[in-house]
Amino acid sequence: MSHNLLKGKKGIIFGALDEKSIAWRTALRCVEEGAEIVLTNAPFAIRMGEINQLAAQCNAPVIPADVTNLEDIENLFIKTKEHFKGGVDFILHSIGMSVNLRKGNEYTNLNYDFMQKSVDISAISFHKILQTAYKLDAINEWGSVVALSFIAAHLAFPNYNEMADIKAMLESITRSFGYKYGMKKKVRINTISQSPTYTTAGQGISGFDGFTTFAEKMSPLGNATADNCAEFAVTLFSDYTRMITMQNIFHDGGFSSTGVTEAVIATLDK
Repeated sequence: MSHNLLKGKKGIIFGALDEKSIAWRTALRCVEEGAEIVLTNAPFAIRMGEINQLAAQCNAPVIPADVTNLEDIENLFIKTKEHFKGGVDFILHSIGMSVNLRKGNEYTNLNYDFMQKSVDISAISFHKILQTAYKLDAINEWGSVVALSFIAAHLAFPNYNEMADIKAMLESITRSFGYKYGMKKKVRINTISQSPTYTTAGQGISGFDGFTTFAEKMSPLGNATADNCAEFAVTLFSDYTRMITMQNIFHDGGFSSTGVTEAVIATLDK
């Protein structure tokens, strides 16, 4: 059901790879709520993924951009402004990749070249996007920017590896740039700390299935799905959340506020 929450709004969705991804589900939901969007991803991800299928569904152009490259990001915003004949009202940053995780390197034995690449892709990219938009005046007044985080930015999770540190940095950029952009143009910047979600990236984490089951037992409402997250992102892009900025918002069925549940106790008593 559409409520036209984003009628007349225009936005950019970073990171849609396939139909499992939160960015993919968010793109569909934004269009359903009346928005026009531009889709973007790294050239190699566009070749590997199915973004052109999503573009057809959303009647959206695909503009490739390597988020570690400032020229690519600048070109993305210039072309997007040309396409929309003006700035955008919302942006979703759904980008995260750990080379060390992919290589199976433990947190106590990281390859630092890999780590620097992961930080650049997953966190510094957010600053690069915001800084470029700021300089090009690419986000309209009262616009909204959302990035995806995870509770491991706050609590220790053994298999989340360097991504925990990277997500903490992402949330810090949200606060720091949120202040600057809020003062300049009332643009609000927030992160969503999402439940463990069955995406292509998530399933690459060791022990992901077990942790997802544990989180389900620990969450009074259960785990939030990718579609749940998409709906929440839409509310943050809408005019109903104009006074929320610089926040990390837990969207996890209550997991982050729960000490223990009967379901978990029952498994330990066996």
